[in-house]
Amino acid sequence: MGKNISKKLIEGHLAEGRMTPGSEIGLKIDQTLTQDATGTLVMLEFEALGIARVRTELSAQYVDHNLLQEDAKNSDDHLFLRSACRKFGVWYSRPGNGVSHPLHMERFGIPGKTLLGSDSHTCAAGSLGMLAIGAGGLEVAMAMSGEPFYLQMPKILGVKLVGRLPDWVSAKDVVLELLRRHGVDGGDGWIVEYHGPGLESLTAMDRHVIANMGAEIGATTTVFPADEAVRRFLQSQGREDAYREIVADEDATYDAYEEIDLATLEPLIALPSSPGNVVPVREVAGREIYQAYIGSSANPGFRDFAIAAAIVDGHQVHDRVSFDVNPTSRQILENLVEAGVLGKLIHAGARIHQAGCGGCIGMGQAPATGRISLRTVPRNFPGRSGTKEDQVYLSSPETAAASALTGVITDPRTLGMAYPHIEEPESPRLNLDILVPPLPEGASGELEKGPNIKPLPNLEPLPDRIEGPVLLKVGNDISTDEIMPAGAKVLPFRSNIPAISEFVFSQIDESFFDRAMAHRRQTFFVVGGDNYGQGSSREHAALAPRYLGLRVVIAKSFARIHLQNLSNFGILPLLFVDPGDWDKIGQDDVLAIEEARSAISQSNRVQLTNRSKDQTYETLHNLTKRQIEMVLAGSLINLVGSRTITKP
Repeated sequence: MGKNISKKLIEGHLAEGRMTPGSEIGLKIDQTLTQDATGTLVMLEFEALGIARVRTELSAQYVDHNLLQEDAKNSDDHLFLRSACRKFGVWYSRPGNGVSHPLHMERFGIPGKTLLGSDSHTCAAGSLGMLAIGAGGLEVAMAMSGEPFYLQMPKILGVKLVGRLPDWVSAKDVVLELLRRHGVDGGDGWIVEYHGPGLESLTAMDRHVIANMGAEIGATTTVFPADEAVRRFLQSQGREDAYREIVADEDATYDAYEEIDLATLEPLIALPSSPGNVVPVREVAGREIYQAYIGSSANPGFRDFAIAAAIVDGHQVHDRVSFDVNPTSRQILENLVEAGVLGKLIHAGARIHQAGCGGCIGMGQAPATGRISLRTVPRNFPGRSGTKEDQVYLSSPETAAASALTGVITDPRTLGMAYPHIEEPESPRLNLDILVPPLPEGASGELEKGPNIKPLPNLEPLPDRIEGPVLLKVGNDISTDEIMPAGAKVLPFRSNIPAISEFVFSQIDESFFDRAMAHRRQTFFVVGGDNYGQGSSREHAALAPRYLGLRVVIAKSFARIHLQNLSNFGILPLLFVDPGDWDKIGQDDVLAIEEARSAISQSNRVQLTNRSKDQTYETLHNLTKRQIEMVLAGSLINLVGSRTITKP
């Protein structure tokens, strides 16, 4: 029986375990990726491990999220990250170089390698035939130290692509179609692997768009073959020597099968406030918009900007519309200038922002209250844009540019113009000097810590008796943006847990921090619905609530990365055996678990007592032996601290 690409990649990096779906495996990690919103904690965690230099083949740190400099906090942290890269042997990308994912693809992506990133969209590198997975920062720090990355062996969904995309339909519509079918949690426990004749018409950057938003269906990662399209991309970047063909065997099998006929797709759009709320653009055409936004890691390629420029060329965007353009890398920006694309956008009324994540992470470009913002970004969770009462829709660059012209959501097929077919430059202008290499082996450096960088908090082991109130009860699909918001007001405190904790759950309940403090940061519970913790990999969404006193989350189901982050920081994640018990628990009810340590060590069943209502509920955990040890120790940091990491 032949092998698919995903199994070939896993088998080639298997360090521990067996490739049986659902069982825990450990993978050797070749490369790591960190960005500044999560990387500051990663560097502090790596420092705490006491290892002089990273043990990966390559580690890279990008500054792409926290670019606004309202005061010294972001600037100080950029200096800290630079110093950490010099000290620990990590490549450094300066502010303004661009978004981590397309940059890593341009300079470092290698078919057949593993990549672990402290950003959930690390999976974008699957476009090159890599096994690229997003994870919590602490796990990335461990991978940088040479330790395996642990996860449950996923099942593999084979998605066969046939046909060819029609005019006015592009790669964003392909992944929106998958979201329309599966929703935001349909990929939990799966790798999505694309194959079939339809791949021939998709460039490597088209595949990046699709792989990037695989995170939005909750998939472990997305995998494409390394074929002729990948070879051409690497050749265009001056790195053809990094190419190796990686394709599925002719008789490869999958755990499940699906087919998308590209020729039948039409322009699609995700409505507020979920990437899974997808409908055809024609169904919502005519709704008035305030903003059209081009860019982000979800549409980062030259063609994504060039197609928008061709659509607005010779016209002015509607006077009510803020037409925001976020170049995704300095190199792409240079090529847009050289090709005359940028001039067309500027002349049509575009607002050009620096290369980086920008408005996608709520760093500026916040839309007007309650007005529609049409964006090519990957996520539209409530308030992520920086406006609490936002109305963010997700679409292709074609739909966004067409709507910018008309001032209303517009099916681009109705513009009455010929479709402008865009080709990627065969020999783009390369900028090979923007990334700073690590110091040579044996060189030393000192960490530069500004006043905003605080030590990691002490995390006590799990007590044997856990009792406290339900400080918050929430529903389904709560995102990490709602647990621990991002944006210009919050993210500058990313290396200061006491300060950032003031914003925990503020998107849902502005009184949460005050109530936690009134409880004197004593033990409390949170009750959640399905898919609790979807979205960003930011571990602050576990660490900051833990700092305030959170020790147990009971939910109907958890998103993969957040479940691991909870375990990493000693928070016990429990599942309702009877989902109907969710309805019986009220906010402020006092819950208790007796003999918690022995309960989770000896069985996966845990009895939960509601002292306020004199009720008991059966819960369970799906923790591995390793995760149980973390929770008992109070955190992975404590667990590692009690052991000796092998020195070189």
